[in-house]
Amino acid sequence: MQTLLSECRAVFSARALVWVLTRREVAARHAGTAVGILWPYLQPLLSVAAYYLVFDVVFSMRLQDGGVPHAVGTFLVVGALPWMAFCDAVSRGMNSLIEAGGMLQKNPLPPVLFTTRAVLASGVIYGPIIALVALAYTPLHSFRLPVVSLLPLMAGQLLLSMLLGYLLAILAAALRDTVQIVGFLLSVGIYLTPILFPLSMFPEGWRWVLWLNPMTALVIGYQQVLLQGVWPPAAVWMALGVWLAVVALALNVVVRRSRDQLVDWL
Repeated sequence: MQTLLSECRAVFSARALVWVLTRREVAARHAGTAVGILWPYLQPLLSVAAYYLVFDVVFSMRLQDGGVPHAVGTFLVVGALPWMAFCDAVSRGMNSLIEAGGMLQKNPLPPVLFTTRAVLASGVIYGPIIALVALAYTPLHSFRLPVVSLLPLMAGQLLLSMLLGYLLAILAAALRDTVQIVGFLLSVGIYLTPILFPLSMFPEGWRWVLWLNPMTALVIGYQQVLLQGVWPPAAVWMALGVWLAVVALALNVVVRRSRDQLVDWL
């Protein structure tokens, strides 16, 4: 893991530059808009509001999650918002090196800085929104002690998005088809995550398929905390740890083997 550790040291050494690049990335998302800095936050918030309005207000739909009834819209928001954050971070991280190709060819900057910038910018936008939703769900979790587990869940999701985004960014530089393939997987991945339905509704013999999605553990963790106010089960932390380890090992190999050719691919 020495290669990956050296990448981490490069990010830490250039942390001031990374923060400047992140602020510019966030600013670029609302450049030229009438509402300015609010626009990146309005888009996911309007999606969340639509879920609540359609399923909870208009249709008043309910579902059973392990014997606990929940409004459908309220249930969807808990999983859909982290999923939107994951898709945004991974997609932008995957395209970060291609978009920064010209700069990397002219400046000897570590490529990891640009992927880190893209993922952190997504975290700056979606992190406060998830915190705001957690406040809105106070009647359900009553600020019981397990709510503090939101912090490691969000940190784990950010780290997973960063590792996966950087891995995919290198693969996309080598093979542009990666962008199309991953885009398709992200579009259908929501159906292979317990976001639209509780895990208990999925056929027990096929539940292992859901765990092939790296967001399954995190979504279950968010649901346990925000909907029931209980600690995420041990399976959530184990699955998250396994995914982080697998992606980190793969990234270590890919970075080591692509270091000399990466700029040429771009």
